[in-house]
Amino acid sequence: MSEIVLHDYWRSSAAYRVRICLNLKQVRYTSVAVNLVEGAQRGDDNRRINPQGLVPTLVVDGRPLTQSLAIVDWLDATFPDPAMVSSDPFVRSGQLARALVIAADIHPIDNLRVLKRLEQQFGADQSARDDWYRHWVVEGLAALEAMAADMPAGPFLGGEAPDIADLCLVPQLYNARRFAVPLDAYPRLCAADAAMAALPAVAAAHPDRVKPH
Repeated sequence: MSEIVLHDYWRSSAAYRVRICLNLKQVRYTSVAVNLVEGAQRGDDNRRINPQGLVPTLVVDGRPLTQSLAIVDWLDATFPDPAMVSSDPFVRSGQLARALVIAADIHPIDNLRVLKRLEQQFGADQSARDDWYRHWVVEGLAALEAMAADMPAGPFLGGEAPDIADLCLVPQLYNARRFAVPLDAYPRLCAADAAMAALPAVAAAHPDRVKPH
């Protein structure tokens, strides 16, 4: 059995995705907290395993894996049940496209380091930063809701079972609620999020469950 260690922050969207995936696949792991608010991610200890100075990092028998979707890809290859991406090329492409609406288009420009840069370089106050955040969330969720409308019926974005897009959706809606983004316009996304929340493996990954006390 491999030694698996997740370098994590309780409110990190990317780390949250990985926690959900680990739990769904019933992979045992140890968590090491990296406090983003205190800047621990930029410290030498974290940069030794993650040159970007970010989280998450999954360390497997001493070998670090970075970038949440790359980690999910490794988990899928190593622990194939349940699969987060399909072996069918067209289905897989659609799954990745929906996941990347969040992981590539919403999350990076709403990340903590971007919000801090808006303040430091452009003098954006909290209200302006919150408006920036909500703008990109709304734009991305509107597109994802339209994409989800073309999916087969099922409680999850992945249909009858969660897929990689569901892993990304749950943290994004958690953050949307934190920033008071209205979600009434996204019934399909909210339904998938509710279906995910009902799974014990997903509930166990929630920030409130892993927050240091």
